[in-house]
Amino acid sequence: MILPDLRERSTSVLEWMDGPECDRSTLDRTYSQFRIVNRLVAGWRQTYRSHLRPALRRGELTTVLDIGSGGGDLARALAGWARRDGFRVHITAVDPDERAHAWATGRPPVPGVEYRQALSAELVAEGRGFDLVISNHLLHHLDASGLSALLSDSEQLARIRAVHSDIRRSPIAYLLFSAGTLPFFHRSFIRADGLISIRRSYTPGELRGSCPSGWRVLGQAPWRNLLLYEAGRR
Repeated sequence: MILPDLRERSTSVLEWMDGPECDRSTLDRTYSQFRIVNRLVAGWRQTYRSHLRPALRRGELTTVLDIGSGGGDLARALAGWARRDGFRVHITAVDPDERAHAWATGRPPVPGVEYRQALSAELVAEGRGFDLVISNHLLHHLDASGLSALLSDSEQLARIRAVHSDIRRSPIAYLLFSAGTLPFFHRSFIRADGLISIRRSYTPGELRGSCPSGWRVLGQAPWRNLLLYEAGRR
């Protein structure tokens, strides 16, 4: 395979599933496979242990907002982990795409998880607040103004902490994802869009340079960027 130039973000290349006219059956198959991909590469079990679980309190209900939640697999996973650890959480999973919302609400309900078709800006306008604000694989979809708006919304919505997790761009990540997914995920957008996502994603230095003060970038093995904001208002 020919390795694309990964020295800079390829923001002009759009993911197939973001196209309004993409094949719906292929899109639904992609949503169904996100659970597998996120389990293998997204590292949210570690992120939960390190950055979310320490904010949970026994006997208290912790509210969580998942922005750009897609098919809702992360919200469902987080609810299960918290429940097994003996914590009470209520997760609001929002996505403006009606196709994602339809997929998520079509799954069997999970206690403590609700879905809403909405933008984070709508929740800010409503005066909403959540203990924790998170997103997964959202940052690389955004242009500069979109990233600025997301971070501003997160600061206004989060009472304790915001954690945005995304891919870290690197040639090794690109090559391994390309080879590892080649035999699998046929008839879905997982492989093609995953490679585009890597090309669109940030390096740690780029992400630091794109964020206002109060935000910090942490690396998480093997190829993740975590963008964190500490609000400290319970």
